[in-house]
Amino acid sequence: MTASPLAPGNPRVKEARKLSRRSVRTERRLFLVDGPKAVEGALEVPGRVREVFVTPAAAERYADLLAAVPPTTPVRLVEERALAGLSDAVTPAGVVATCDLLDVPLADVLAPAPRLLALCADVRDPGNAGTVVRCADAAGADGVVLLGDAVDPHNPKTVRASVGSVFHLPLAQVPDAAAGVAAVRAAGVQVLAADGAGDVDLFEAEAAGLLDGPTAWLLGNEAWGLPAELAAAADHVVRIPIHGRAESLNLATAAALCLYASARAQRSVSRGTTAP
Repeated sequence: MTASPLAPGNPRVKEARKLSRRSVRTERRLFLVDGPKAVEGALEVPGRVREVFVTPAAAERYADLLAAVPPTTPVRLVEERALAGLSDAVTPAGVVATCDLLDVPLADVLAPAPRLLALCADVRDPGNAGTVVRCADAAGADGVVLLGDAVDPHNPKTVRASVGSVFHLPLAQVPDAAAGVAAVRAAGVQVLAADGAGDVDLFEAEAAGLLDGPTAWLLGNEAWGLPAELAAAADHVVRIPIHGRAESLNLATAAALCLYASARAQRSVSRGTTAP
């Protein structure tokens, strides 16, 4: 650990601060991980963390976390102002790490014959994307694929919203959404598009056994949903029933309901029982 805290103008701090830009992250294949939970998740992946920046106060508060940093990974004390420049949180927790990017080719996600995936098409809000990753992780999904013009999964808000889940399951980015959906179907995974105008009800689909097999849930943009041509490329379009007066469900809530419905159906099949 560095002997005295580094100022905002220190070259190491300035270089790390550049990773707040997506173009720099893509070029260097590095990103910033902000907060103790995210850094803890990153440290669970051997060799992922390249460098850690921490304020003196946070170094005392998170001594156990820092003890898990490999001896070969630099830990740098920084001033509060320097740390604030590395974090986009309103109240920074005082610890930020630089890490290797997480995304993998779609082929790597599909190679192990996944049972459950989340496909996010043109999802722009980083908080929503991170929450979907967290839901997918909680439901036991095998990966998340960001399709089309989607947010960068390494955006600090995305990483923070995932609460460490970005480190728990494979993430892929596929700019051509239609090609991504086609590749998933070609791998033997049915694609179910979640849309309010779906031709089958989610609970009816579960009762009919439609959710029993390998499934990828296709979710659309927060504001305008799925493009018609992308929904048409799915095996089925499924609607979540709304029994009250709410106009719709937000993206993360819809993702959680769909992923957990599939998880329950698949586990019932593996146990040889029927989901209630």
